[in-house]
Amino acid sequence: MADLRDARIGCAMTGSFCTFKAVFEAWRALRDAGAELTPIMSFNAATVDTRFYPAAEAVALFREITGRRPLTALNEVEPIGPRKLLDALAIAPCTGNTLAKLANGIADTPVTVAAKSHLRNGRPLVIAVSSNDALAQNARNLGQLMAMRNVYFVPFAQDDPAGKPNSLVARFEMLPETLKCALEGRQIQPVLRGF
Repeated sequence: MADLRDARIGCAMTGSFCTFKAVFEAWRALRDAGAELTPIMSFNAATVDTRFYPAAEAVALFREITGRRPLTALNEVEPIGPRKLLDALAIAPCTGNTLAKLANGIADTPVTVAAKSHLRNGRPLVIAVSSNDALAQNARNLGQLMAMRNVYFVPFAQDDPAGKPNSLVARFEMLPETLKCALEGRQIQPVLRGF
Protein backbone atom coordinates (compact mmCIF):
# COMPACT_ATOMS: atom_id res chain seq x y z
CA MET A 1 0.00 0.00 0.00
CA ALA A 2 1.23 3.51 -0.86
CA ASP A 3 2.92 5.56 1.82
CA LEU A 4 1.50 8.99 2.63
CA ARG A 5 4.81 10.38 3.90
CA ASP A 6 5.61 13.48 1.81
CA ALA A 7 2.57 12.88 -0.44
CA ARG A 8 1.18 16.21 -1.60
CA ILE A 9 -2.49 16.06 -0.68
CA GLY A 10 -5.08 18.73 -1.39
CA CYS A 11 -7.63 18.88 1.44
CA ALA A 12 -10.85 20.46 0.17
CA MET A 13 -13.85 21.19 2.38
CA THR A 14 -17.40 22.02 1.32
CA GLY A 15 -20.38 23.02 3.45
CA SER A 16 -21.60 19.88 5.20
CA PHE A 17 -20.95 21.68 8.47
CA CYS A 18 -22.20 18.93 10.78
CA THR A 19 -19.30 16.72 9.66
CA PHE A 20 -16.51 19.27 10.15
CA LYS A 21 -15.34 17.83 13.47
CA ALA A 22 -14.84 14.35 11.98
CA VAL A 23 -13.22 15.80 8.87
CA PHE A 24 -10.74 17.85 10.90
CA GLU A 25 -9.74 14.60 12.63
CA ALA A 26 -9.16 13.00 9.22
CA TRP A 27 -6.93 15.91 8.16
CA ARG A 28 -4.98 15.51 11.41
CA ALA A 29 -4.49 11.82 10.66
CA LEU A 30 -3.10 12.70 7.22
CA ARG A 31 -0.77 15.28 8.73
CA ASP A 32 0.40 12.78 11.33
CA ALA A 33 1.07 10.24 8.56
CA GLY A 34 3.55 12.72 7.09
CA ALA A 35 1.50 14.08 4.18
CA GLU A 36 2.09 17.62 2.95
CA LEU A 37 -1.36 19.25 3.07
CA THR A 38 -2.80 22.07 0.97
CA PRO A 39 -6.10 23.30 2.48
CA ILE A 40 -8.92 24.46 0.20
CA MET A 41 -12.37 25.69 1.25
CA SER A 42 -15.52 26.40 -0.71
CA PHE A 43 -16.99 29.87 -0.42
CA ASN A 44 -19.60 28.64 2.07
CA ALA A 45 -17.22 26.50 4.13
CA ALA A 46 -14.96 29.54 4.60
CA THR A 47 -17.60 32.19 5.29
CA VAL A 48 -20.82 30.79 6.79
CA ASP A 49 -21.22 30.84 10.57
CA THR A 50 -23.11 27.80 11.86
CA ARG A 51 -24.04 26.21 15.18
CA PHE A 52 -21.15 23.80 14.59
CA TYR A 53 -18.38 26.34 13.92
CA PRO A 54 -18.13 30.06 13.39
CA ALA A 55 -16.49 30.47 9.97
CA ALA A 56 -13.40 32.21 11.35
CA GLU A 57 -12.87 29.37 13.84
CA ALA A 58 -13.15 26.70 11.13
CA VAL A 59 -10.68 28.55 8.90
CA ALA A 60 -8.25 29.03 11.80
CA LEU A 61 -8.48 25.37 12.83
CA PHE A 62 -7.88 24.21 9.26
CA ARG A 63 -4.85 26.48 9.08
CA GLU A 64 -3.55 25.13 12.40
CA ILE A 65 -3.89 21.51 11.23
CA THR A 66 -2.29 22.02 7.82
CA GLY A 67 0.19 24.76 8.63
CA ARG A 68 -1.08 26.81 5.69
CA ARG A 69 -3.76 29.40 5.01
CA PRO A 70 -6.72 27.77 3.25
CA LEU A 71 -7.14 28.65 -0.42
CA THR A 72 -10.57 30.27 -0.80
CA ALA A 73 -10.50 32.00 -4.20
CA LEU A 74 -10.71 30.68 -7.75
CA ASN A 75 -7.43 32.23 -8.84
CA GLU A 76 -5.64 30.62 -5.87
CA VAL A 77 -6.62 27.06 -6.87
CA GLU A 78 -6.45 27.29 -10.67
CA PRO A 79 -2.63 26.68 -10.78
CA ILE A 80 -3.05 23.27 -9.11
CA GLY A 81 -3.31 21.51 -12.46
CA PRO A 82 -0.89 23.44 -14.67
CA ARG A 83 1.82 23.34 -11.99
CA LYS A 84 1.04 19.73 -10.97
CA LEU A 85 0.97 20.79 -7.33
CA LEU A 86 -0.82 17.74 -5.86
CA ASP A 87 -0.38 13.98 -5.91
CA ALA A 88 -4.03 13.57 -4.85
CA LEU A 89 -6.96 15.80 -3.99
CA ALA A 90 -9.51 14.81 -1.35
CA ILE A 91 -12.89 16.53 -0.97
CA ALA A 92 -14.17 15.96 2.55
CA PRO A 93 -16.95 16.61 3.20
CA CYS A 94 -18.35 16.63 -0.34
CA THR A 95 -21.92 17.92 -0.39
CA GLY A 96 -24.63 16.88 -2.82
CA ASN A 97 -24.31 20.28 -4.47
CA THR A 98 -20.61 19.68 -5.11
CA LEU A 99 -21.31 16.11 -6.30
CA ALA A 100 -23.75 17.51 -8.86
CA LYS A 101 -21.29 20.13 -10.05
CA LEU A 102 -18.45 17.61 -10.40
CA ALA A 103 -20.65 15.13 -12.27
CA ASN A 104 -21.82 17.82 -14.70
CA GLY A 105 -18.52 19.60 -15.31
CA ILE A 106 -19.41 22.77 -13.42
CA ALA A 107 -16.39 24.55 -11.94
CA ASP A 108 -17.48 27.70 -10.11
CA THR A 109 -16.18 27.32 -6.54
CA PRO A 110 -12.63 26.94 -5.21
CA VAL A 111 -13.26 23.22 -4.61
CA THR A 112 -14.73 22.42 -8.04
CA VAL A 113 -12.09 24.50 -9.86
CA ALA A 114 -9.37 22.70 -7.85
CA ALA A 115 -10.88 19.33 -8.80
CA LYS A 116 -11.14 20.19 -12.49
CA SER A 117 -7.62 21.59 -12.54
CA HIS A 118 -6.22 18.56 -10.68
CA LEU A 119 -8.02 15.90 -12.77
CA ARG A 120 -6.41 17.18 -15.96
CA ASN A 121 -3.20 15.51 -14.75
CA GLY A 122 -4.79 12.06 -14.42
CA ARG A 123 -4.16 12.02 -10.68
CA PRO A 124 -6.59 10.74 -8.02
CA LEU A 125 -9.58 12.69 -6.78
CA VAL A 126 -10.97 11.20 -3.55
CA ILE A 127 -14.53 12.05 -2.55
CA ALA A 128 -15.91 11.72 0.98
CA VAL A 129 -19.62 12.23 0.42
CA SER A 130 -21.97 13.83 2.94
CA SER A 131 -25.39 14.45 1.46
CA ASN A 132 -28.99 14.12 2.59
CA ASP A 133 -30.08 13.37 -0.99
CA ALA A 134 -27.29 11.04 -2.18
CA LEU A 135 -29.80 8.22 -2.70
CA ALA A 136 -32.46 10.49 -4.23
CA GLN A 137 -31.87 13.45 -6.60
CA ASN A 138 -28.09 13.01 -6.36
CA ALA A 139 -28.01 9.24 -6.92
CA ARG A 140 -27.29 9.60 -10.62
CA ASN A 141 -24.46 12.06 -9.91
CA LEU A 142 -22.99 9.66 -7.36
CA GLY A 143 -23.16 6.82 -9.91
CA GLN A 144 -21.67 8.94 -12.67
CA LEU A 145 -18.71 9.93 -10.50
CA MET A 146 -18.17 6.36 -9.30
CA ALA A 147 -17.74 5.36 -12.96
CA MET A 148 -15.25 8.14 -13.75
CA ARG A 149 -11.59 7.42 -14.20
CA ASN A 150 -9.29 8.69 -11.42
CA VAL A 151 -12.23 9.34 -9.05
CA TYR A 152 -12.32 7.30 -5.83
CA PHE A 153 -14.71 7.24 -2.90
CA VAL A 154 -14.16 7.02 0.83
CA PRO A 155 -16.47 4.18 1.97
CA PHE A 156 -19.89 5.48 2.97
CA ALA A 157 -23.04 4.39 4.77
CA GLN A 158 -26.58 5.50 5.46
CA ASP A 159 -26.21 7.53 8.64
CA ASP A 160 -29.92 7.41 9.59
CA PRO A 161 -31.84 4.91 7.41
CA ALA A 162 -35.13 5.37 9.27
CA GLY A 163 -35.07 9.15 9.69
CA LYS A 164 -33.17 10.13 6.51
CA PRO A 165 -33.37 7.18 4.09
CA ASN A 166 -31.69 9.08 1.22
CA SER A 167 -28.72 10.32 3.27
CA LEU A 168 -25.15 9.03 2.94
CA VAL A 169 -22.10 9.96 4.99
CA ALA A 170 -18.52 8.89 4.40
CA ARG A 171 -16.53 7.00 6.99
CA PHE A 172 -14.14 9.92 7.37
CA GLU A 173 -11.74 7.92 9.54
CA MET A 174 -11.05 5.83 6.42
CA LEU A 175 -9.77 8.80 4.40
CA PRO A 176 -6.05 8.02 4.88
CA GLU A 177 -6.50 4.37 3.86
CA THR A 178 -8.65 5.40 0.88
CA LEU A 179 -5.97 7.86 -0.26
CA LYS A 180 -3.28 5.19 -0.03
CA CYS A 181 -5.32 2.92 -2.31
CA ALA A 182 -6.18 5.77 -4.70
CA LEU A 183 -2.50 6.66 -5.07
CA GLU A 184 -2.02 3.08 -6.28
CA GLY A 185 -4.95 3.42 -8.69
CA ARG A 186 -7.31 1.23 -6.62
CA GLN A 187 -10.73 1.86 -5.12
CA ILE A 188 -10.80 0.71 -1.50
CA GLN A 189 -13.37 -2.03 -1.00
CA PRO A 190 -16.06 -2.46 0.06
CA VAL A 191 -17.38 1.03 -0.67
CA LEU A 192 -20.69 0.41 1.12
CA ARG A 193 -20.10 0.06 4.85
CA GLY A 194 -22.11 0.29 8.03
CA PHE A 195 -21.49 2.50 11.01
